[in-house]
Amino acid sequence: MEITSLGSEICQFLKDHPNSSSKEIHNALVKKVSYATVKRELQDLIAGHLIVTSGQGRGTKYSLHEGYMITVPIDPQVYFKEDIDQRHIKNAYDFRLIEILTRLESIFTNEEKTRLTAMQDLFERHVANMSPALYAKEFERLAIDLSWKSSQIEGNTYTLLETERLIRDKITAHGKTKDEATMVLNHKAAIDFIVEHPESFDRLSIRTIEEIHSLLISELNIPRNIRNKRVGITGTNYRPLENEYQITEALHDMCKLINHRKFAPEKALLALILLSYIQPFEDGNKRTARIICNALLMHDHYCPLSFRTVDPATFKDATLIFYEQNNLSVVKKIFIEQFEFAVQTYF
Repeated sequence: MEITSLGSEICQFLKDHPNSSSKEIHNALVKKVSYATVKRELQDLIAGHLIVTSGQGRGTKYSLHEGYMITVPIDPQVYFKEDIDQRHIKNAYDFRLIEILTRLESIFTNEEKTRLTAMQDLFERHVANMSPALYAKEFERLAIDLSWKSSQIEGNTYTLLETERLIRDKITAHGKTKDEATMVLNHKAAIDFIVEHPESFDRLSIRTIEEIHSLLISELNIPRNIRNKRVGITGTNYRPLENEYQITEALHDMCKLINHRKFAPEKALLALILLSYIQPFEDGNKRTARIICNALLMHDHYCPLSFRTVDPATFKDATLIFYEQNNLSVVKKIFIEQFEFAVQTYF
């Protein structure tokens, strides 16, 4: 949900004064509005999973939802006005995060779920009227776009047209490195694996994640398997876990969380952001996250994402906000927009 200025003021008050009554909230507001307006705003904040209640009737008390900082909207332009060393961040892996996410009923609001479900219904209607040949053609187009965009986010300089020629005709682009071509083709190989082995995603496992990572880093001189050394991330002071056993445990907890969810977009978004946050490999984490995200959507017959219209810098900023604040509002917005784009563009 888009939080209003009134909603923001209420949440800030509850941050400092948990377990407050609606009258106490109303009396404390700098912005003077009617009590009825405050009550309506409180209901909107409850629906958006930003606050919770305890008690009943006149004894009702309001507090911030424990997942408030995970879902409250953040404006990236405002957030990144502060320099990297001036931002107040969570500079280390938060072991409580997956536990908090587990207790959240959903990371999507009811409004967001309705929006995603409506687009999925449209996707299913379109696919039902497609011949197998036409569906295969459209899926190939999406797979090419995904291979291009995911590679571009990683700094690959292949254009979309060059990517299409490489995948369809095995024609490498002039002036590009062998590694760039390999990265693109590895994406296509990973997508093919998803299509050919849907049973691998009945329940997400560390083994499956490692298999996808191995396909994506094949012949790129990138180490396989869970890392056992420290890695740094450009543009942030966030430091992921360093211990191999802690990383493995975090992945196990992530898979357990995802496998207990029923709503495919939620499983996909959790994989997208948590795999990037955990950083289980020395390199190739975010591209692995994007492929696993799509694998979970496709397994449940949801429309996959190409991320085609995502600006790489915007995607990076959204990821950094999650690293530093454990807040997924920006990446969630990207996810929903890209889901709608895919349904409307390919199918």
